Amino acid sequence: MASTSTGQSQIAERYAAALFDLADESKALDQVAEDLKGIKSMLAESDDLRRLVSSPVLSRDEQRRAMAAVLDKSGASELTRKFIGLVASNRRLFALRGMIDAYLAELARRRGEVTAEVTSATNLDARQMTALTDQLKKTVGQNVAVNVTVDPSLLGGLIVKVGSRMVDSSLRTKLSKLQLAMKGIG
Repeated sequence: MASTSTGQSQIAERYAAALFDLADESKALDQVAEDLKGIKSMLAESDDLRRLVSSPVLSRDEQRRAMAAVLDKSGASELTRKFIGLVASNRRLFALRGMIDAYLAELARRRGEVTAEVTSATNLDARQMTALTDQLKKTVGQNVAVNVTVDPSLLGGLIVKVGSRMVDSSLRTKLSKLQLAMKGIG
């Protein structure tokens, strides 16, 4: 099992490195990063899209056409659309999330940034994102790239992961701890 995830990780890193080089040559690093963040968000929110990228039943042409339609609708750049089309044609969509993460990690590394993975119960507005980024920058001591995912099951609060450190201030976790404490009383 470990060899499968390692193989998938290597595939993701190779494809991400190739995309990074193409985006760098085209002076489109930020545009591609925004496209990829949008795709990552869509993958997190859509069961159908997750099934599409992981289904071995769909043909490469069906996957390519479906992804092209999704990317056209989302307004993705030409470079991103061509790249995802190639990934689909090569039957590598199953590694798409890893490719996105590897690309964003390399971009952050080249910019001297640390990446913070933030999970929130609701979408954060611009003011909240600015406040969160500023606070993380103060705490970490360097520039921070924030990747936000939404998980309504948290009920409220945030889960923040920076490197190996994690802070879980979600309401779900607080309620779980309270429930455990109440069991100890009775």
